[in-house]
Amino acid sequence: MVNDVIADSLTRIRNASMRRLDSTILLYSKSVISILEVFQAKNYISGYKVINKDGKQSVQVILKYNDKGASVISEIKRLSSPGRRVYKGHAELKSFKNGYGTIVVSTSKGVISNDDAYKNSVGGELLCSIW
Repeated sequence: MVNDVIADSLTRIRNASMRRLDSTILLYSKSVISILEVFQAKNYISGYKVINKDGKQSVQVILKYNDKGASVISEIKRLSSPGRRVYKGHAELKSFKNGYGTIVVSTSKGVISNDDAYKNSVGGELLCSIW
């Protein structure tokens, strides 16, 4: 039994990209789907689809690589955990890695990127960072 589905999903994506796999399978969760939507909007993954396997739902993530075969994802990290939540206001979400990275934030307006949270003037819980 996995206690932190988000951390498990990020680890599976990190391991699959280091091994240069085309895709990986994640456990299904609404929070994982919303994080993957942000990743797809920011062009860190090619896409994802929900699949049914033996009556259980899972998510297949298609990873993205550049022309040289290197992974588009350099680093992916869980910022907030079930034991230690991390919250930031909108002023602290202005930029991450000089605009090259993205922080996924859970706000009252849904799960969005740090750029969108800054534009909408909302803060929230920092879920993960990717660059």
